[in-house]
Amino acid sequence: MKIAQVAPLWESVPPKLYGGTERVVHGLTEELVKMGHDVTLYASGDSVTSAKLVPLSKEALRLDHKVIDPYVFNTLELGRIADDAQEFDIIHNHNDYFIYPITRCLDTPILTTLHGRLDLPELQDIYREFRELPLVSISNSQRRPLANLDLNWRATVYHGIALENFTPRSQPGDYLAFLGRISPEKGPDLAIDLAKRVGMKLKIAAKVDQKDFEYYKKEIKPRIDHGLIEFIGEIDEGEKDAFLGNAYALVFTICWPEPFGLTMVESMACGTPVLATNWGSVPEIMKDGVSGFVSPSDSLEDLVAAFQRIPAIDRLGCRRYAEQRFSWKRAAREYALVYERLIEETRSKKGAVTVLPALREPGRWEPTGRITMEQILSEDKMPEGEVKSA
Repeated sequence: MKIAQVAPLWESVPPKLYGGTERVVHGLTEELVKMGHDVTLYASGDSVTSAKLVPLSKEALRLDHKVIDPYVFNTLELGRIADDAQEFDIIHNHNDYFIYPITRCLDTPILTTLHGRLDLPELQDIYREFRELPLVSISNSQRRPLANLDLNWRATVYHGIALENFTPRSQPGDYLAFLGRISPEKGPDLAIDLAKRVGMKLKIAAKVDQKDFEYYKKEIKPRIDHGLIEFIGEIDEGEKDAFLGNAYALVFTICWPEPFGLTMVESMACGTPVLATNWGSVPEIMKDGVSGFVSPSDSLEDLVAAFQRIPAIDRLGCRRYAEQRFSWKRAAREYALVYERLIEETRSKKGAVTVLPALREPGRWEPTGRITMEQILSEDKMPEGEVKSA
């Protein structure tokens, strides 16, 4: 298939520092290229990919301090996609709802993966207007705020990670890890309070956005004036393996409807159990007692009780769980199946008789024909029922 991947321009693909969506786009793009598909990536000019790169900005907009109005580049990206649309069998959009209006003017099918929270009230109007557009969710819980609308959900596809970049470690470290972003919904204050209560060092590797600086100044900075708390700041992809792998546990003390939580999976891949609060996708991504523990509430007492159970986790079993559920090989095959179905539907509506060849590696599955979801599950040995296809 000829596939266009449309990334946000805020970070490079993959991101140099923080950036979940762009990291996902990179992993999916690379795996689709390995599968033999012809992939074009629309992204910032400092992106690195084995696909054909169409640069829409010189570098990631977050790092280009000369950029005043980033929406200029979003508009340029949409214009270029509209110009190029006929070159592709399918366009896979990861840049939110900006692309929606032009979908009604193009013949090429456009699939959108929603990467963010869907509980903001304004989104009701957007998705009520564009309810016909094919969508993919990254967890089933992500869909709940829009359950009142009859949307065109095609599948839930859990993210993958580059498992080879994370080293499983059988022995626990002597500190708790907090990784991501300093903001109220991420709960760094609760993570700090937990570390102080249990008497274990907490290392915080996180960025502080301008909009969260007041929160950092008022709620976090006073808390880190303590011998157990070490604020490291933002780390890059290469530093994650050691940071997570050498930790006793990852503290994932969120208090918002997290759509996925890539950090949890990265920690599991190191064999480091996750200590998480029960919000959003957490109970979908976690397996309580295998990959860590989900606290029944946000209370410090419940978190301390869950912390005390961490020694029961088999760290290599935690790694195996990540391998079974969160490989890019599995995720890319699921997306390819969604692509195939959507392309066939589009061609059928046009009255075309062309049928796509089966999506398979040469000589892998016989006889030729469509690869079923059951074959994908069998190939990757995923737990029964984990793939949710609409």
